[in-house]
Amino acid sequence: MQNAERSAKSADEAIELALADLGVGRDQVIIEVLSEGRSGILGIGAEEARVRVSLLDDIISESPQDELTSSSKEVLETILKALGLPTTVNIKSPSTYGMTDGQVTCVLDIQGEDLGILIGRRGKTLFSLQYLVNLILSKRLRSRVKVFVDVEGYRLRRQASLKALALRMADQVRANRRGITLEAMPPHERRIVHLALQDNPYVVTESIGEGDDRKVNITLRN
Repeated sequence: MQNAERSAKSADEAIELALADLGVGRDQVIIEVLSEGRSGILGIGAEEARVRVSLLDDIISESPQDELTSSSKEVLETILKALGLPTTVNIKSPSTYGMTDGQVTCVLDIQGEDLGILIGRRGKTLFSLQYLVNLILSKRLRSRVKVFVDVEGYRLRRQASLKALALRMADQVRANRRGITLEAMPPHERRIVHLALQDNPYVVTESIGEGDDRKVNITLRN
């Protein structure tokens, strides 16, 4: 189980920093608050909050595959109906998204018209929707589950686009022998870039910056 420990002025800020280090979202980790911190008096005796965020290697599901798949589709359709959105939910295999490690049970792809509202800026609304679906399922089935939610293949296209971008930028760094910093990205997108270049013999990547301004820096390998 991989983990990251971070300190900050608040536990929430420390959690976000640790999530960014691991390149994952809250639904993919166990969060431990090691210290809530304290403000002190006039700054004297102040302590930062400290947290440990651990990446789940195994996502346990005690329910049969068919039950989980049908339940996840039902939960998502109920949420979409409550939002008043005329949509269709299609079930896809995780392998269609390059997921073969067994952690993702199924992919729910939402189809419809004018569904940009479900994606949101940098895909944040979509990830919030996915978090809600997994939270409801975990409580209903009394086991931790992982369902992947997409909107008309948006995340599949975005994943391909980020991989292509990473490879192009790596080629530029190698050709110009100068580092390149990409635009700010959420943790899951930075992780795609890191993974795309992790075996590249010419460049290395690292996340720099804080919070929502965290970016991937690509530099020449020493």
